[in-house]
Formats: sequence, C-alpha cells, structure tokens
Amino acid sequence: MKDAATTVMERCDLLANISEEPGLIHRPYGSQAMHRVNDIVAGWMRTAGMTTRRDQIGNLIGRYEGLGDRTFILGSHLDTVRDAGKYDGILGVMVAIACVQQLHDRGEKLPYAIEVVGFADEEGLRFGTTYLGSSAYAGSFDGERLRLEDRNGVTLREAVRSFGGNPDALGGDGRSGEDLLGYCEVHIEQGPVLEKEDLPVGVVTVINGQSRIQVGFIGKAGHAGTIPMEGRRDALCAAAEFVLEVEAAARAQPEAVATVGEIQALPGAANVVPGEVNLSLDLRHPNDDERERLRDHLEERGGEIAALRGCESLWEVRQGTNAVPVDVELSAVLAQAVEEEGLR
Repeated sequence: MKDAATTVMERCDLLANISEEPGLIHRPYGSQAMHRVNDIVAGWMRTAGMTTRRDQIGNLIGRYEGLGDRTFILGSHLDTVRDAGKYDGILGVMVAIACVQQLHDRGEKLPYAIEVVGFADEEGLRFGTTYLGSSAYAGSFDGERLRLEDRNGVTLREAVRSFGGNPDALGGDGRSGEDLLGYCEVHIEQGPVLEKEDLPVGVVTVINGQSRIQVGFIGKAGHAGTIPMEGRRDALCAAAEFVLEVEAAARAQPEAVATVGEIQALPGAANVVPGEVNLSLDLRHPNDDERERLRDHLEERGGEIAALRGCESLWEVRQGTNAVPVDVELSAVLAQAVEEEGLR
C-alpha cells in the first residue's frame, strides 16, 4: 500500500496535467479545467469518507463528520496563475484529504468535524481580484465585484452562472462561523527563505495585506518613422519609468513587495509609438498603514511621470485586503507538532 505522502505527490502530478493550455498549468476561475479538477477531487474526498458539495461560487467542500458539533477547516485553492507550479494551492487540498483518509481508514472520529475546502478562485487570474472563493465561503463577498470583466468582456456575474452558481445568492451563501474551531492550510513556500535556512517547514505568523491596482497611461500614437523624438507622448515610456519607480519605492520600504506582472501596449505594432498602456500593480506588506502609504506614493508618482511626458494617468484600485495576524494558540500547536517530529 502506498504511503500518504506518495499519494499526495502523485495526485499533484495528475492535476498538473489538467489545464487550459498544453505545456503549462493554467486553471482560471470557471474554466473547463476547473470543472474537471473539481470532479476528480470530489471523488477523492468521497473515497476518504466525506460528503461533498459545491457552493454558489464553485468552491468544492468535503465534510468528515466528528463526534461533536464543532468544525475545523483544512484546505487551499484549486485554481492557478498562468504557468503555475503544480504544488501552489493544490498541495494544501491534497494533504488535507490525505489526513482525513487516514482517519477514515482507521475508522476514527475526532471530537469535531473536519471540512476540507478547495477554493474556486484565490489567484484572481481571470478578473484581477483575489479571494473570490474564500470571501464567498466566509460570507464577506462584495457584490460590486460581479461587474468585473475578464479580457473577453465576460462579467463575473456571467462566469458564476456558467460555472453552475447563482450570482444573486452569493451574498447569503457563506457558512456560519458559530461552530468553527479554526482554519489551517498547508502551502508550499514560494520564496527562498526556508530553502536558504535548510528547513523543511515553517509556521506562518502573518498574512500580508494586499492592494491590486490597474494602472494606465494615455499618450498619443504615431508613426515610428516620422514622429520626432522631441515632443513624443509615448505611453510605454511613461509606463516603463513608472515600473522602475515601483521597484525603487518597494526596495526602500522594509518588508514591502511590489510587482508589475502584466503590461499591454496599444495599438501594439512594431512601427507605431504606443498611445496607451495598461498594467497591473500588486502591493503587499504586513503593515496596512505602510502599504497604503506606498500605494498613495505610487499613485502620486504615476501622475507626475505622466504629466512630465505629456500623458494622462489612470488609477483604479481593484482590491484592498488588510493584513491578518494568524491565531497565536493554533500557531503554537503547529510549532509544537513540528518540534515533536525532531525539526526546527
């Protein structure tokens, strides 16, 4: 019989092949790849003795009943960024199922139920706003987000409906928190810190606050061969200067990270001076006041850069999420469990 770790790794490998694009992992919200993953993972949940359901936004939820009325939640997300790593999110769901499977195989019930959740959207790849799945599950979904559009002009409202949910029911679809003991998630470290320290595991102390912003620069398009350099209103040059400002400002702010991960220059021809540029901005910091100061500074600098280059600047905050310190008592339990395994 395979051990639990081998099963977890094999399942991560299998799910990595379910993608919207061949050769890379790409599972945005509401996609056919997400449908397939939900169906497969629901089968593994049922094999582990769980009942399964999907809520209105498409989160997959498995429940393993216990001896008491309280509930402890395990989980992570099943969607991905484009060209994702095969353990990002998926590992947490697979580990949670493996834990429940071991209880089920032993015929063991805990003093509380376990709920395993595979969130339908954490990354925000399709609509540029994160935590759609968990916000609906927690009962804090913002109905204004239903107006957001993807690159093809499909609204989130339409996407929820085509994914099998009722967008008008999202506001009241969250689970009650009255019975909850807590939430715990296993996640691969996506930075270099543990690897540098040669540590296999760490315990998280705070979840960074995050701002997601859509930034634009509007100049004037023109022929690349006939428009003199003097007096050009090149939107891409303004954007390029802004991107470097983002990097410099974040480096000057301890614990801040800032990323421009998407950029689109229009009209997008080799022989045309770009007249419009749209880009994404992702800001994160464990201190919300510091993050907001950085956000406001970059908005101001974007306007200054645009004005000096004869361009207009656009600034749309698409999401602001506060930092969350994790529960001290649960963190202490996790740290003790790590130490009991003989690990730092």
